[in-house]
Amino acid sequence: MDMTETPLRNADPDAVQELSIDEALQVAVQLHRLSQLGDAETIYRRILEALPEHPDAQHFLGILLHQRGRNDEAIERIEESIRLDPSLPDRHNNLGNVLLELERRDEAAAAYRRAIALDPRHADAYNNLGALLRAQGHLEQAHEAYLKAVELDPEHVDAYNNLGNLMSGRGQVKQAVAYYCKAITLMPDHPQARRLLGIAYYTLGQVDKAAEVFQQWLQDEPDNPIAQHMYAASSGQGVPQRASDAYIESTFDGFAASFDAKLGKLGYRAPDLVAAALEAACAEAGVQAARQWSVLDAGCGTGLCGPLVAPYASRIVGVDLSSGMLQRAQTRSVYDELVKAELQAYLADHADEFDVVISADTLVYFGALDSVLAAAFRALRPGGLLVFTVEEGSDAADAYRINPHGRYSHERGYVRRAMEQAGFAVKAINAAELRMEGGKPVGGLVVTGGKMALQVLS
Repeated sequence: MDMTETPLRNADPDAVQELSIDEALQVAVQLHRLSQLGDAETIYRRILEALPEHPDAQHFLGILLHQRGRNDEAIERIEESIRLDPSLPDRHNNLGNVLLELERRDEAAAAYRRAIALDPRHADAYNNLGALLRAQGHLEQAHEAYLKAVELDPEHVDAYNNLGNLMSGRGQVKQAVAYYCKAITLMPDHPQARRLLGIAYYTLGQVDKAAEVFQQWLQDEPDNPIAQHMYAASSGQGVPQRASDAYIESTFDGFAASFDAKLGKLGYRAPDLVAAALEAACAEAGVQAARQWSVLDAGCGTGLCGPLVAPYASRIVGVDLSSGMLQRAQTRSVYDELVKAELQAYLADHADEFDVVISADTLVYFGALDSVLAAAFRALRPGGLLVFTVEEGSDAADAYRINPHGRYSHERGYVRRAMEQAGFAVKAINAAELRMEGGKPVGGLVVTGGKMALQVLS
């Protein structure tokens, strides 16, 4: 059967009634590029109904499913496209990307190496292999892979950024700055490069240079919320009381698909710490885990906390500003409701609705905690429990402060006072390492407070 002449009926209900397979694929790919994923998926699937062994449709559908967080099916589709035509290195490279996100690192490495075997000049595969090797702790091999990527493609921005990250993590910050600068010269408006360059200068102790980087970015893009926030953070000028909604949405929508994998590489512990604190509070009150409480995951992100607190919950609601994060959280199939909203406003609108409110690394984007803690207190029922993490400020003279990396840190005494003023009985404020950053642990606080003594609900 000649696929170019095979008609596809009703391929796009909003567009055409009859297309050839090739024409339909072009429409689907265009919709895919425009992020109209639902319509693109419909057309890919109708192509495969007409021609099940269409390798490109299988491949592109696999990529789309990966973007939507349906990784198991994504792997099946991409592997099927490789079975149908194993000669294209991009398919092996994309398979590696999905496998890496699922922490199937050995399989991902094999996929990247197959791509390189098919095309020894495949710079993307070398770059991705470098990221995997770095995650495995093979730093020298990762370095070699990144260098090979930029040798093959001297304008490979991501490889230069990755080299910068690698050097920064090894404490070789001057080299990191050089790589970030190279990335900016290749793509001056690349947001990650500018952000990382600023952070590299800050790590060097050159905060003024970091501010210059963000100021220049802000001059080029006056309305860019990331540039606005990072300039305020590094310069101390116009510091907001909390990160803006636009900053949160832009930042987290931008890397929702890779969020879990990136945090895994940083040894991210906040969800586990929150779950452990909840378990400890229940044990102290003589309460066993039972699916009896209405739980709010405040700033749920991709839903890392959800499965950890599910043993306590009859109902779990997740709220977040990032639609990209919420889409990823949906794939965990643990939340009864996911809501796109600003956290404090949501809490204010849901008085006496929850038995437990948890928040892992969300209040690091708030400076003053008074209003959000008061809103959390009102959202809890009598007997309710609040558990959250913040980064710990080292200067007792500052109740809280914004740091050049863009997050706020909070002094322990201030956190206690803010909790008590909101009405909470403080049960625990424990020091913990939240993650690694720049090769160093990030110190934080795990805070537990009760609206009153926790009781088993009837």
